[in-house]
Amino acid sequence: MNGNEPWTSGLCSDLVVLELASVLAGPSVGQFFAELGARVIKVENPLTGGDVTRTWKMPGESDPDRSSYFFACNWGKESIAIDLKTSQGRDLMHRLVGISDIVLSNYLPSATQKLSADYESLKLIKEDIILGSIVGYSPDSNRPGYDAIIQAEAGYYYINGEPKNPGWKPTKMPVPLMDILAGHQLKQALLMALLRKNMSGEGSHVTVSLFDAAVSALTNQSTCWLVAGHIPEPLGSEHPNIAPYGSVYDTLDGHSIVLGVGTDRQFHALCELLGIEHLSHDQRFETNQNRVANRQDLRTILQSSIKEWNRAQLLKQCHSVKIPAGAVRKMNEVFEITPDHLTLKSPDGVARGVRESAIWPENDLADMTRPPAYASSTMDILSSDLELNADEINDLLENSVVAADSRTIA
Repeated sequence: MNGNEPWTSGLCSDLVVLELASVLAGPSVGQFFAELGARVIKVENPLTGGDVTRTWKMPGESDPDRSSYFFACNWGKESIAIDLKTSQGRDLMHRLVGISDIVLSNYLPSATQKLSADYESLKLIKEDIILGSIVGYSPDSNRPGYDAIIQAEAGYYYINGEPKNPGWKPTKMPVPLMDILAGHQLKQALLMALLRKNMSGEGSHVTVSLFDAAVSALTNQSTCWLVAGHIPEPLGSEHPNIAPYGSVYDTLDGHSIVLGVGTDRQFHALCELLGIEHLSHDQRFETNQNRVANRQDLRTILQSSIKEWNRAQLLKQCHSVKIPAGAVRKMNEVFEITPDHLTLKSPDGVARGVRESAIWPENDLADMTRPPAYASSTMDILSSDLELNADEINDLLENSVVAADSRTIA
């Protein structure tokens, strides 16, 4: 492990997680367990050069095999490259299952069967194994799931973006939220599976679909239809049920703020602060329901008053009287105020990332190593964990069953 063990501390330091997953949803779950101290072994495909996100680079990125995208969800892991299409490769994977507590997979159901990575096969190797699977649509569907497609099919495109106009088009959200939601659902399912195993000694197979995770997160937007019979329309940053909530206003110094006014008291306080007390007694705006019905008139009046303030001054006054308001920040500004425990850093300070776990206190979290170079742990895992000798390892390398980082080959 090249003296770079990522599982030396943390709540789950006795767990081993075998990650048969790529891109974001599955790897984000792997990083979550790494942050809790688990040892996470990432199995990558030597036929493709590993996880495809290694190549998803922005202009100017110089790391040979790790993109900024890969840095999003692969901290604290080891990388071994195994061709699972070969019988020898599948045997190696099965031997790794034997030393693991949890297996993560995002293969299509048909591929899972071909690779003997299905639950029935894994359970024969280790009876109490926990398998966590992420699929696109349902456990028996071989249709692959892609974040952008799920966003469209689960209604997110239609309700996102600015209000309809002659040139209106449905809009994708700028983060892979469907993958993130599915990852969070699988984390919960695996924690429940671990609790069940602790109580009964039994393993289990839990599955999360991208589509189901997306629909379950529609929350108030879905119930607007299910309860009220209303089909949500795109409102930009406005809220369908509250006003002025989520609304963006420009300030005198060229910045923007967001209001999150959810109660009549907060609205009255805002009107008083802005010097337009009469507005809170205007019948059009006296109640939240009336403000929602007259949101355009309200927005125009508030913008006129807010435009007379500098952002910092207005936010200071809002916070002092408990009016929910915040600055619209660019990414660099976000990390100027982000708590240190959320930001992951390499020892050299060059590579950075964000934790999957956003909890206090930090006592149960482990120190993290930077995302692994491709196949950087292949040699160590084969020799130390699977106890293969030099001739056996060389045979696997020569027959392209495994691949290794050239720097780790003696």
